[in-house]
Amino acid sequence: MAHLLEKMAYVGRTPWHGLGNRLARQQPIEVWTEQAGLDWHIRESQVRFVHNERDRLGEILSFDGQKVLYRSDTRAPLSVVSKRYQVVQPREILEFYRDLTEVSGFELETAGVLKGGRKIWALARTGQSGVLKGNDQTNAYVLLATACDGTMATTAQFTSVRVVCNNTLAVALTGAAGSDERR
Repeated sequence: MAHLLEKMAYVGRTPWHGLGNRLARQQPIEVWTEQAGLDWHIRESQVRFVHNERDRLGEILSFDGQKVLYRSDTRAPLSVVSKRYQVVQPREILEFYRDLTEVSGFELETAGVLKGGRKIWALARTGQSGVLKGNDQTNAYVLLATACDGTMATTAQFTSVRVVCNNTLAVALTGAAGSDERR
């Protein structure tokens, strides 16, 4: 399961792995939020641990300067981060596209959750495309992705990679050559 996909939504052609919820074009952000699995919040809590000694009950201590991030829906832990870490909520990833889709003509194409919620992304087609030698078509997208496990910062960038899983997200973020989601 190298794709590390928990849930996603898409329009257009089915992703290479055959997973996800197919949506009709021009769906509102609210539909994308639910169908892409982004309908939960990242919550924060102090890091606590139990210090046990042989002859005593455990003492609960806190780890100052750190906090635990966890999912509101499953309460599954996502990561331990510093108190300075600024949370980007899953819904905020899609809200980024609201003006782009309403005013600029961009269209959401894929969005989803990876690694149990540790990574999330959304991708919109810009409407720009080109043809490469051999009649291969390439499309331009705007990608917004973030991770709460320390593996990447919140990133917005143009790409020609149709992100549908962890593998294609990695390719898009490294700028590796390729315009096809199967690479």
